[in-house]
Amino acid sequence: MKKFATWNVNSLAVRLPQVLDWLAAHPVDALVLQETKLADDKFPTAEIGAAGWQVQWFGQKTYNGVALISREPATDIVKNITGFADEQARVIAGTVGGVRVIGGYFPNGQAPDSDKFTYKMNWLTGLRGWLAQELARHPELVLMGDFNIAPEDRDVYDPVAWAGQIHCTPQEREHFQQLLGLGLTDAFRLFEQPPKSWSWWDYRNLAFRKNQGLRIDHILVSEALKGRVTACEIDKLPRKNERPSDHAPVIVTLDA
Repeated sequence: MKKFATWNVNSLAVRLPQVLDWLAAHPVDALVLQETKLADDKFPTAEIGAAGWQVQWFGQKTYNGVALISREPATDIVKNITGFADEQARVIAGTVGGVRVIGGYFPNGQAPDSDKFTYKMNWLTGLRGWLAQELARHPELVLMGDFNIAPEDRDVYDPVAWAGQIHCTPQEREHFQQLLGLGLTDAFRLFEQPPKSWSWWDYRNLAFRKNQGLRIDHILVSEALKGRVTACEIDKLPRKNERPSDHAPVIVTLDA
């Protein structure tokens, strides 16, 4: 059995103890983090290593930042999208136990009429081209992270209010479908799931207490892994922590 997970921690400096506690309770093969918000020289390598984990990281000051934590060392590390010039630290990839693990912090996009939305569209196009190459080299592949896309209306607590808004635009959802078109599958949707299953809740307006959220954190698996997926779940418990991230971890389980 293998387990892979993703978690946008919204500042590793704040939430490192929560991450280490979660890993102790959930000994996954690999965990990808987003929004570490740490420059490389500030990354807590020693603390993670002391807890018995290997780690690769790619950061920048204040914003973005990704990491790949694994039980065994990850190999063939790639940072950001090959062939797409980007000053932001958004992607880290490595091979863990024969599986290509790609962790991404997809651009937010801000608003459909903004420059940041144009960047998001270009970034997603660049990601798709590179992923096609990665899949050709690594048939066993998982793409995990904060996609900042709610793929369907059932992934949104109020689809009418969110219609056409960022995360829910037709353009973003089309990009998500194009990722699936590469031969990837949304692991969460391989199973009957409880209604109103979200991975992100705004800090404002008691959104978590009211369960008003979005499912924007995803795990996509390649065709070679699809038949081995036995479970995929969102762990809401860390969202109840004191000073929590606004995102919850998502975990996929594979037969060995």
